[in-house]
Amino acid sequence: MTTISLHRRHDPFRPPEAPGLGRGMLFALAAHILLVVAISINVQWRTKTLPTAEAELWSTVPVAAAPKEVLPPPEPEPEVKPTPKVQQPPQPSPAELQAQRDAEIAIAKQKEQKRKEAERQAELEEQKRQKALKDKADKLEKEKADKLEKQRAEDKAKADKEKADKADKDKQLKAQKADDARREAQRQENLKRMMGMAGASGDANATGRAQKSAGPSASYGGRIVARVKPNIVYADNPAGNPAAEVEVKIAPDGTIIGRKLVKSSGLPEFDNAVLRAIDKTEVLPRDVDGSVPPSLVITFRPKDL
Repeated sequence: MTTISLHRRHDPFRPPEAPGLGRGMLFALAAHILLVVAISINVQWRTKTLPTAEAELWSTVPVAAAPKEVLPPPEPEPEVKPTPKVQQPPQPSPAELQAQRDAEIAIAKQKEQKRKEAERQAELEEQKRQKALKDKADKLEKEKADKLEKQRAEDKAKADKEKADKADKDKQLKAQKADDARREAQRQENLKRMMGMAGASGDANATGRAQKSAGPSASYGGRIVARVKPNIVYADNPAGNPAAEVEVKIAPDGTIIGRKLVKSSGLPEFDNAVLRAIDKTEVLPRDVDGSVPPSLVITFRPKDL
């Protein structure tokens, strides 16, 4: 008790003990002693032997006596085992407690340091991953930009080449046209000179090639239409008055050697009637000067018949 009290008194972390604990322990011990003495006296009074008496009984008829009662042996009292004393674990000293607290603090610091190191390592790994992703994206973007720039350069070079080729072609075409114009002018000049030498009757600004001006007279077209009209058989009365133009090839003697519809009137029956009439006419009259043009374009209208 003294040792435990000393340890408790010297333990700085235990609260102080209540005053009067020693007197209470003495009173409790005295009460227990008196209780044991009273119990002992009471047990001794109960165990005193009472006086016994015996008597014999006789009967006229012999009777066998019953067997004597055999009392069972008394049950043994249960053995009371002493209560084992619980040994209190030795209380650590303040130095040991301080050392234990220091060890726990050191372990906690080590764990915290490991946690921070793991977080720092994870952060570094994340930064590396983000940097790798950014580098990859930058590389792809640069490749895309380079490809686009290369395509633009190729398109520009192609466009420049096409433009240069077109300019060269235009230049060559202009040069060719200039040469053609120059040759045509030279040819016209030669023709004029030759026609002048042959006695041509045109003025200085004339552009013809014949020795003298020639062509149908103003009334020749009307004479041709008047020759062909009687041979046109067409009985319809169309809403409008469309024109059909026919090119006629004529021999020097006025014989029709060919005809071709160059512009339709939109009325197939009328166009065919005009072509049949020209075929039926066969020979066209001569002009006032006795000549016949080699080709004429004659216009016919259905309401002019």
